[in-house]
Amino acid sequence: MNIHEYQAKELLKKFGVPVLEGGVAWTPEEAVKRAEALPGPLYVVKAQLHAGGRGAGHFSDDPNGKGGVRVARSLAEVHAAAAAMIGHTLVTRQTGAAGRQVHRVYVEQGAAIAREFYLSVLVDRRAGRIALVGSSEGGIEIEEIASRHPEKILHVSIDPASGVSAFHGRRLASGLRVKGNEAGAFGRLVEGLYRAFVGLDSTLIEINPLILTADGAVIALDAKMSFDDNALFRHREVQNLRDEAEEDPKELEAERHNLNYVVLDGAIGCMVNGAGLAMATMDIIKLYGGSPANFLDVGGGATKERVTAAFKIILSDPHVEGILVNIFGGIMRCDVIAEGVVSAAREVSLNVPLVVRLEGTNVALGREILARSGLPIITAENLADAAEKVVTTVREAA
Repeated sequence: MNIHEYQAKELLKKFGVPVLEGGVAWTPEEAVKRAEALPGPLYVVKAQLHAGGRGAGHFSDDPNGKGGVRVARSLAEVHAAAAAMIGHTLVTRQTGAAGRQVHRVYVEQGAAIAREFYLSVLVDRRAGRIALVGSSEGGIEIEEIASRHPEKILHVSIDPASGVSAFHGRRLASGLRVKGNEAGAFGRLVEGLYRAFVGLDSTLIEINPLILTADGAVIALDAKMSFDDNALFRHREVQNLRDEAEEDPKELEAERHNLNYVVLDGAIGCMVNGAGLAMATMDIIKLYGGSPANFLDVGGGATKERVTAAFKIILSDPHVEGILVNIFGGIMRCDVIAEGVVSAAREVSLNVPLVVRLEGTNVALGREILARSGLPIITAENLADAAEKVVTTVREAA
């Protein structure tokens, strides 16, 4: 689960991470009220989206104008900036060409920036540790830093058994050439970020930029936080921050049916049971020259109703040009999958090629159900056969 910048900063403040004062606003008039409560005379108005690159983005109705982060030097400019953002569609590299509508802004006090850094806390799954990632190139997306200046990315691993210590902060500060009292402040911020990461079951905390001010303060100027969905039951205060308007409607619908579904940008919809098999299915689609439109794991104990719901969700994506159903029946029975596929295909008036590969429990009965359905379902003997057939059929249909 992701949250907005202003929400992340409220959480981080509780762990001693320094942030600037600010407030969220839903209207231009409310934005002015938030600015009036700040020291001034410099303010920053930020569009609140679950997407990065806001400052470098543009609004769809003003492609040559300013982005989603604007400096204001008066209350009138705060009002104008908020009015240009709220209710308008912001397009960034992470939103895609369609962009995303801005519903609220964050009004923050300005700062005299001396230096900018990139800093994140994440799970290094290869090392089995929590990692600090820092760079002297703040304000730039980490992918761009890695491409242009890979030598400027620093990694510090933290053993979860011993946790964070002052040493980790000092090592990172030294690599970023932060010295003296400023290095001490940097280390304390790092410790606060680590405590927040572990204490809230986060999967990512990204501060970009982290700034060093002219008077020597170290401040998180931006904040992005993501959380492990499976741990949200332990953190009601985090769960209450969820903004469903920022999430894909198809993914929300899938969650209501206990389906593991993630939207991708390809053309071949996938319905598979088991996360590992789903990943293998997407890989082999790519191997045969296609591109998966989604990750969808119906689970080991899916019912006919859940399979029907999964099928409908796949077909609700206008980019889907073909569907591959790949089921290995262990706990899941192939006849249940077949009944769900047939039921959904009839209900939604299937109009794209459908390839089904079944194997395992009740596979003969499942194939019989598909054959008797009278629907134009293409069966496959194995995974490679299924991938080749769906990719070829989609190309021929196109």
